[in-house]
Amino acid sequence: MSFRFVTKSIHAYLIDYPVAIVLIAAPFVLELGQSKPAAMWLSVIAGAAALLLAALTDHPTGLVRIIPYWLHLWVDRAVGVVFVVAPFAFEFAGLDAWYYWVLAAAVLLTTTVLNAPEEQLATRSALDRRTAA
Repeated sequence: MSFRFVTKSIHAYLIDYPVAIVLIAAPFVLELGQSKPAAMWLSVIAGAAALLLAALTDHPTGLVRIIPYWLHLWVDRAVGVVFVVAPFAFEFAGLDAWYYWVLAAAVLLTTTVLNAPEEQLATRSALDRRTAA
């Protein structure tokens, strides 16, 4: 059994919108911003951007499907890198820093190690197989 189980559908239905909502709500619940106010607002802005990205992505829950899924994954990975760097760049401390490092690990793990490769249309429909004449 492969550990790469996060398919396009799983990403669309179970990850995109719930994670965006958590990014918006969690800073208030956890009272982030104790070390720097930017710690709270970075998450809120990232959550709002994640909602927009999910709505514009060409996947099952996209509302206006103009962003290819592969580009969506690369944007997610870039956000993961931003979450790694943010505590150093903005001098977050304590919970503020750990919040972003845990998010970064989750995003990068999900979009790289656990991400299932997309099936090519030709493979899925068996168009790549030749038939005997």
